[in-house]
Amino acid sequence: MNNHQNAEEDKEMPCPQLDYTKVDEQLYFPQPGNELPVQPEEQMEPIGPWATGRVTYTSQDGLTGIRPVADRYSITNSGEAQWRSNNLKFFKQSNEKINEALRAISNAKRCVERSYKEADKVQLESMEYLKNRASEVHRWKTELEHLILEITKEIELLQSEYRHVKHSLSLLTVPESIAGEFLELRSRRLDSDLIRDEVETELTKEVALCSEIRDLLVRTREHIEMQLTELKTAKARMEMDWTDKTDSYTIDAENIKLTNDSRIIMWKLGATRVPAEQSSPAGYEHYTRETLSEAEAARQRSTNLRSTLDSIYKNAIKDLRNQATRVDLVLSKKIKLTEDVRLQLEKELLRCLHELANTEVEIEELRHSTRGMDCVMKVAQTRLANRLQRRNVESCRDTPQFALLEEVKLLNERTSAMLAELKVAEETLAGLTKARSDLEREIIVKRKTLYLDKERGQWLRSFYPTTI
Repeated sequence: MNNHQNAEEDKEMPCPQLDYTKVDEQLYFPQPGNELPVQPEEQMEPIGPWATGRVTYTSQDGLTGIRPVADRYSITNSGEAQWRSNNLKFFKQSNEKINEALRAISNAKRCVERSYKEADKVQLESMEYLKNRASEVHRWKTELEHLILEITKEIELLQSEYRHVKHSLSLLTVPESIAGEFLELRSRRLDSDLIRDEVETELTKEVALCSEIRDLLVRTREHIEMQLTELKTAKARMEMDWTDKTDSYTIDAENIKLTNDSRIIMWKLGATRVPAEQSSPAGYEHYTRETLSEAEAARQRSTNLRSTLDSIYKNAIKDLRNQATRVDLVLSKKIKLTEDVRLQLEKELLRCLHELANTEVEIEELRHSTRGMDCVMKVAQTRLANRLQRRNVESCRDTPQFALLEEVKLLNERTSAMLAELKVAEETLAGLTKARSDLEREIIVKRKTLYLDKERGQWLRSFYPTTI
């Protein structure tokens, strides 16, 4: 702003000021003695009732007014003394107004000079305030920019973890399906092998573990979704605040560039109004700090959540791997035990078949031997029958007779014993046949179990994922 010049030369007055002390030279001013009462030169004639004039009397001018006999020279308002006094009054009045005008001009010049100085000072102070405010807004804007970048990176990292959790949930269906399908396969075991063994117990634990891990991952996914919502809300709030501060900084920067010679300055009606929604500096700083602190707290919570995800993944993988190892171990142990039992059953079946064949041979021999005893019995009985044909004294109970009777008795006893042994042998043969059938059935059961556990189960568990 251009300051008003203090050393401006005084211009000459258009006319000199009159000196009121020199009254002798200026006869139109009051003269000495004009302050005394005027003595009338002659008495006024009586005024008749026909006169329409009006007279006045003052101590200075005497009797004045309209004479009874009126002509153009008879009408007077004042005397010479009052005329001179009146002249002096106008000159004094003019002089006073001129002096007042000079004082007003001087005061106006001083006011203009002071106003320009104060305007320059206030404008510089306002400029400094604007610069300080712009610097403060830029500082907050920079902090918001940095935190927005960090929040953006955190959102990207958390979204990556969110995709990882979803992928883990999809991969978790593989061990769940393997364990569930294996349990369903083992439910097809036959008869004696359809038991709740250690393999089934471990498979049930594996299914329960998969369910627990799924619940944990689902809760983790929900926490990530909530944290993403919180981060995006904080980011949106900061971006809105950053936009406001950017606009404010741009406005203040433009205001700082404005000068008295700028071409864009103009009168703005209502520029001095104070909107009711304007914030205070304390409220402004509190809002900005609150925005930054809430965003930083949300970012820290997100960082803590991501740090817990690693331990969740590691523990889940470790638990699943350990449980899968236990299942594989007990399954291998069960398969080996079943194979051993099957081999022993097959050996026992071979021995049973061998004994069954021997028993059948022995039974045939016993039957042949029994038939051989029949011939001997027939011989003895035929001899006794023939000896019964003796007559008279010749029909004697002699030694041969007793010997033949003992022979028949012995043959009967031996035949009965042989028949009893044959029956026992036949019963043994039936038992061996049943044992062979049971062994063959049990071998089929064991082979079915081995097929389910080894051929189907181990092949199915070969697809078990190594990680989630």
